[in-house]
Amino acid sequence: MTKKQRAALVQSELEKLYPEVPIPLDHTDPYTLMVAVALSAQTTDKKVNQVTPELFAVAGTPQRMAKLEEYQIKELIKEIGLSNTKAKNLKRMAELLLERHNGVVPQTYEELEALPGVGHKTASVVMSQAFGFPAFPVDTHIQRLMTQWKLTSGKNVVETEKDAKSIWKEEVWNKLHLQIIFYGREYSPARGKGEKDFITKMLFEEKDK
Repeated sequence: MTKKQRAALVQSELEKLYPEVPIPLDHTDPYTLMVAVALSAQTTDKKVNQVTPELFAVAGTPQRMAKLEEYQIKELIKEIGLSNTKAKNLKRMAELLLERHNGVVPQTYEELEALPGVGHKTASVVMSQAFGFPAFPVDTHIQRLMTQWKLTSGKNVVETEKDAKSIWKEEVWNKLHLQIIFYGREYSPARGKGEKDFITKMLFEEKDK
């Protein structure tokens, strides 16, 4: 099976499994999405969704977040990993949104990635899921599965993102990256043995041509 054929099979099977894909992180607007994604680094989406209702009730806008002290933010997110750093980043992120963007989440990668706690992956999620720009954010599930499916060399997330964008058409990026994440969680978890991972089995039933 060629690389092109593997990519087509992956997309086809994922579309059957997940014709609709909700955004895994609970949010109400671009700002709360950006905060939730920033909090999700090295933490499960499930844990973030458990913590953010209380956080957003108190600080669901940049204006309200900026008024809190770091220790107050940390207390609200203490169950999440790296809470010290994330509390510091959330406060400064809110302050810079007010200083530079009148409290409005910007719609460019350059401006987003200039905010504390917002790396390329977080910016990509915001650009794609909040604003509808084509993007292919790469998380650990995507990195692992695309390597496993021999659709990337797997050297790093930058190369994996580049490979994904070259393999699949732009109009499917925003949905497909979520479909791969959902598949990874359900059928091929990092600590699992891959018994349920039927796509990998389908791809390699015959030798690559």
